[in-house]
Amino acid sequence: MPVISAGGLRQYYRLDGPDGRPAVIFSHSLGCDHTQWDPQSAALASRFRVLRYDLRGHGATEVAPGDATIELLARDVLALADALGIQRFAFCGLSIGGMIGQWLAAHAADRIDAVVLANTSARFPDPGPMETRRRTVLECGMAAVEETVLGRFFTPERLAANPPEVAGIRRVLLATAPAGYAACCAAVRDMDQVPLLGRIRVPTLIIAGDRDLSTPFQGHGDVLAREIADSRVLHLNTAHLSNLEEPERFNAAVLEFLETRELRAQSRP
Repeated sequence: MPVISAGGLRQYYRLDGPDGRPAVIFSHSLGCDHTQWDPQSAALASRFRVLRYDLRGHGATEVAPGDATIELLARDVLALADALGIQRFAFCGLSIGGMIGQWLAAHAADRIDAVVLANTSARFPDPGPMETRRRTVLECGMAAVEETVLGRFFTPERLAANPPEVAGIRRVLLATAPAGYAACCAAVRDMDQVPLLGRIRVPTLIIAGDRDLSTPFQGHGDVLAREIADSRVLHLNTAHLSNLEEPERFNAAVLEFLETRELRAQSRP
């Protein structure tokens, strides 16, 4: 099992693709794990060195005591990259992964070549729903939020069809440690990264799901697009997990965006 001690935390990771290629790190949604990115790894690993990992308290990464913050989760990424000898990388994060991406793009621009912010937000005006979810999983377990979470991850028709990607995410969600999930709920609850957005100067692609109830474009993605200079926006006809509901369009957009970034980097003197 590829587990490494980085930043004082035992982190699980998967590294695919040829050595010597540009690196891209994928960061998953709350309640998922690195397998959320299976379609993207398969599509990109011939061109990029693809690093996927499990957030603290998720999957096979250690559950640490106390509440997390977005900064702490971002520093976990930098520690993992350092431990694996990855100095520069592109970053693609969805939901809480995109929140981590915002922090990295603002605070660690010397490490970031480009950032994809999918189905995410810089701030939730009402912390109540996330606090309720945090308390619920601690008191009642993950099954108590299964219906709510999956109803936001996927469109109703996809849930009804129950294809493999839905069944897989359901299993991962139910297997997530409640303490780890709750710690990351606190990070989302307490986050306000709107003041950071104007500092982001790295190439940025924003992906929004037009049927996303968790981070709809209005009030979330549109804030990112307005505040991040020269950012690009892609709309997909999906709920929250856009990378699983429309993987072909998601992959094509990310691949084109990253390849353009790679050509720019190669053309620098």
